[in-house]
Parts: sequence; C-alpha cells; structure tokens
Amino acid sequence: MKYDIVIIGAGPAGLSFARSLGETSLKVLLVERSSLTTLREPPEDGREIALTHLSVEMMKASGAWQQLADKDVSPICAAKVLDGNSSYTLDFDNDDADLDALGYLVPNDKIRKAYFEVVEDIDNVELLTETSVEEVGSGSDSAWVILSNGERVECDLLVSADSRFSETRRKMGVPATMKDFSRTAIVCRMEHTLPHNQTAFECFHYGRTLAILPMTGNLSSIVVTVSSAEADTIFNMSEEAFAADIEQRLQGQLGSMKLYGRRHLYPLVAVHANKFIGRRFAVIGDAAVGMHPVTAHGFNLGLRSQETLTKEIKQALSKGLDIGSYTVLEKYQSNHMRVTKPLYMGTNLVVGLFTNDNFAARIARKATLRIANNFSPLKQVITRKLTEKRIDIPFFLPGLK
Repeated sequence: MKYDIVIIGAGPAGLSFARSLGETSLKVLLVERSSLTTLREPPEDGREIALTHLSVEMMKASGAWQQLADKDVSPICAAKVLDGNSSYTLDFDNDDADLDALGYLVPNDKIRKAYFEVVEDIDNVELLTETSVEEVGSGSDSAWVILSNGERVECDLLVSADSRFSETRRKMGVPATMKDFSRTAIVCRMEHTLPHNQTAFECFHYGRTLAILPMTGNLSSIVVTVSSAEADTIFNMSEEAFAADIEQRLQGQLGSMKLYGRRHLYPLVAVHANKFIGRRFAVIGDAAVGMHPVTAHGFNLGLRSQETLTKEIKQALSKGLDIGSYTVLEKYQSNHMRVTKPLYMGTNLVVGLFTNDNFAARIARKATLRIANNFSPLKQVITRKLTEKRIDIPFFLPGLK
C-alpha cells in the first residue's frame, strides 16, 4: 500500500502534524502502538504542560484549544525562582511583560485528547492503532515500513514522532546525543489551603529541585527532582510524610497540603538528534529534541517542529516539488535546528549550574539570580524566550538579534 506520508507515533507531535496536513491533498497514515480507546481517553499521567503563547496560537489554529474545558486551562501569571534556603527570588510577572499571562498550564492527557478529537474525522488521515513498526528503510524514490501486522507500506516521506527514545530514528541511522542527568522527577498534584495566586515556583534547594505549578483553584502540580538513587525512597514515603515535607520546603506559603491523586516517576534524560532528517525521513517532537523540563520548552518545541515541517511541505506542494526530497527536508532541519540547539544547550547549562551544590556553584547561582533580576533587558530576553511572545526591548544586547 502507498501513502504520501507515514507518521509513526500518535502523541501530541504526531497528532498535531496529522492535523496540520488535514487541509492538503496528501494521503496520510498515522501508526500508533496504543489502542483507540487509550487515544480517545488518555490516562492521567501527572504531567502538566506549560504552554507558551506560540503553542496556544498553534493549538487554536488547529481547533485543539477549543476542545479544552475552561477548568483544564490555568494561567501562569507570575513565576518566582529561589536558590537554596535564601528568601531572595528572581521574579517574573505578566504585568511587567504586558501579557495576559506568562503561559498556560494544561494537563498532558487533556492535550492528547483534544488533538485526537480534531484528527479522528479528517478524511485524508488514516489511523492505524495497536500496531508497531518492525522494519523501516528508504531509497531514492520512496521510504517503507513493515508493520507488526505483516503489512508493507510505502510512502514519499516517513516521519518519526515516537518519543525521545525513538526506535524509528535509530533504525533509520539518525544519531542522537543523550544526556542522562542521573536524576528522577516525582510528579503529582496537591491540594493546599492557601491560594497560589496563579504563581509558579522553581525552588533550587540543595540536593533537590521543587517546582510548583498553579492549576485551577487551590490545586497545584508538584515536581520534585532528586538524585535517582533517592527517588524510590521519597516516592514511597507515606502520603502524610510526603505532604509534610513539601509543606516544610515551601515554608508554609501554600498552607496545609495533601496529595490529590497518584504520584508518578520519570527518569530525566535529555536528547537532541544530531540531525533531523535522513533519506525521505524526518523526526519531529521528542524524537527530534527531548528537553529537561526545567525550562518547560520540550512540548512547545514539539509543536513548533511539526509546524515548521508542515510549512516546508505545503510550500513544496504549491511548487509541485517532491515533498520527501533532500531540498525540502533540509529547510526544515535548518530552521528547527536554529531554534532548538541554543535552547537545548542553554537548558542543560542551567540544570548543571543549579544542581551543582559545591561552594563556587552556590555563589554563581546567587549571583546569576541577582543579575537577571536587576538587569531589565536581560530579564526581558529571558521572559520572551520563556513565553515565546514578542516583548519590546529598548536596546539590543551584544550578540542578540
């Protein structure tokens, strides 16, 4: 069987890419291991996604944003960064940034469900569930996959959106650089008696990092990042002891706290593909770049990757060009690499600095927060990167454009 494009993976990147191709004449096959039931009703996985303004615009354009319930969208109006036990904070707020909000927090399962709903009935997209890819390959004229059901499928372009540990990427010979932080994130939701005032907290305590992300009402998403050697011990604490520990580390700022639902464990490994394309092949989403969550850019880069690739494909179609040609794919790679590489490297540097507890690093951490807080143009640049919304800057910093 022959298709124009085969997409491997029906996560948000794969689904959003399929939706972006919905208004074209292309015949698209979307292959996913999970069941149709799971795609329609994704399980809660503890992950809350901080969406930038650009991501919200893309979701609105696709119709996915309109599928979200009001209660599932929580604006982040301010953010505070703390170091160690110091009360000094690096502050960001939407008033200074002249925005309605710095970003918007939405549960990952709700985003997945929303994108499935806008893809399910698209005429030119065929969805094949409970199916995996056994073999892949490509030649000068087409790419091909052999599926777990024994079927061989050919296409003009094969696109991998099957996680940061993509098997398709590996089988197609696209290398990736991985950084294992030897740390694990414990993720959960917690209720509290005092309001969060739509403020996010990033607390770089010595030995662990604690992130508090405001949800609807007096509910917050909690992300505790610790050495992987300690993760199981903390994860298996009683609910009461775990809540008391979070309360104490927040110095009672949110009042009395208790768990709301389950805790989840996620080992932290960052991945950046050394290239985003091969012969009639491209990677998007986490298969292209899987970020450390500290700057909350991973999901947002995934949406941007599919938008960038879609733009090049549509331009190729308008000119009658081969959508799987190197010329078309190289434009995608060049544009997306320019966006992702600095963010990936910068994020890893931030993680390295703020998880290093030696004396020199502690001094550097405190100095970094004070410089960022008191040098307005730098703070505006950081805000613009975090929100992906244009903010006017009175003058350019050296080396920035």
